[in-house]
Amino acid sequence: MNSPDPVIDANLAVALDALLAEQSVTRAAARLHTSPAAMSRTLARLRRILQDPLLVRAGQTMVPTPRAHALRDEAAAVVRSLGALLAPATVVDPATLHSTFTLQAADLVGAALAAGLLQLTRREAPGISLRFRAEELEAGSALRDGRIDLEIGSIDHVDPETQVEKLLTLRMVAAVRPGHHLTEEPLTPARLAAADHVAVSRRGRFTGPLDTALAEHDLRRRVAVVLPSHLAAMALAARSDLVCLVPAALSDATSSPLTADATALGLHLLDIPLPLPPLAIGMAWHPRQSADGAHRWLRDAVRRTLRAPGSSTA
Repeated sequence: MNSPDPVIDANLAVALDALLAEQSVTRAAARLHTSPAAMSRTLARLRRILQDPLLVRAGQTMVPTPRAHALRDEAAAVVRSLGALLAPATVVDPATLHSTFTLQAADLVGAALAAGLLQLTRREAPGISLRFRAEELEAGSALRDGRIDLEIGSIDHVDPETQVEKLLTLRMVAAVRPGHHLTEEPLTPARLAAADHVAVSRRGRFTGPLDTALAEHDLRRRVAVVLPSHLAAMALAARSDLVCLVPAALSDATSSPLTADATALGLHLLDIPLPLPPLAIGMAWHPRQSADGAHRWLRDAVRRTLRAPGSSTA
């Protein structure tokens, strides 16, 4: 009956390399920061496994056997491979990256992010391509199976394995066209409720946090239309008397990149005189990509773009 093949661990391979390179138990022990006695026991074990004396006494020195000569280069190569395999990940140079990343974001977030992120990519990582998808996939499973690499926006799923980082905390304001009657006097809950509104909901919902806040004052607003896109809602508000809610920075001293499109459309932003919950904007990714150098660069680029000077950080 044949005996089972011996199992050689990585430590034995390292010890074999040191012994064959140094041709001395004492020097090999010093190289590996162990005792000569422990190295002598390791040599005995290697001799049993390889069924060869490996190093034999020749006067005051030890000389390798023919088998040891044949193993020397191979042992050194194995140790180099182990070192490369188990070494910590090196810092990735963005200029050398060649990847395509898929990001899922609401249209307003994507519009605020795309230009700045593209600028960073061209400057630092020109080999990276970006693909933006609308909020069309169930983010948890899409992150898990790799259909998307990063979700950016209001993260409302709580899959246990998903990594989430908050980027911005914003408040909601009312956006109206220039000359809208709401701009003529201080905005009150009653005046806000009396105006017609355009709501934004991917699920077609007519109500939201503003309706809850108005109900505390026994007020109800009229939502004339529901659209799935913030950009479409803002464009409609710019051409009508409808009121649209948009996210803005928490402080008047700062600005939010998400209000850039409202400003570009000429919309006038009004503070809402009601306590509405803040809007948290974050990014989510699957933990298998946490240590990946390219993905780490992407996350840092998103941070820098959305937390640019003048934006409000969480």
